[in-house]
Amino acid sequence: MFSDPQKNVAQLDVREGDHVADFGAGSGAYAFAIARRVGSSGRVYAIDIQKELLAKLKNEARRENIFNIEIIWSDLDNEKGTALREASVDACVVSNLLFQVSSKEQVIAEVWRILKPGGKILIIDWNDSYGGLGPTNQDVFSKQSAQELLSKEGFVYEKDIDAGAYHYGMIFKKNNKTT
Repeated sequence: MFSDPQKNVAQLDVREGDHVADFGAGSGAYAFAIARRVGSSGRVYAIDIQKELLAKLKNEARRENIFNIEIIWSDLDNEKGTALREASVDACVVSNLLFQVSSKEQVIAEVWRILKPGGKILIIDWNDSYGGLGPTNQDVFSKQSAQELLSKEGFVYEKDIDAGAYHYGMIFKKNNKTT
């Protein structure tokens, strides 16, 4: 079974009124799952580089009468790529993105920048290359590599989550120290 956004977001413990960034929002599966959990008093920042996917996401949100999703076109490989304020979000979701970006460090630094102290990040990515189903072998970003990167950037590991048969999932917390 593939990764289930509803189940994964539930494990992140986002609450009514939270502001959450969805890095690499794509078709919006996580953005919609988050939007339902944070309610009308919350906000979801759906961030992606693919304008056509963001346009579809925006149209789908309108059709479903979901008005707490804000679309942000961004190249996350750039410094301050989201253009969000520092320490302005309660949580971030980074799903199936790390294997695709050229500057993984920059993406994680941006998460750090926009997360409030004590904020959480949910990392989900492919365990392996599955013969064309996931990333190519050379593009797989392993769980261990992700753990090392987040620890190096100052995040504290909290727990693994069950992200499905093909994916790993981990939650990290931004500690209160500053970088």
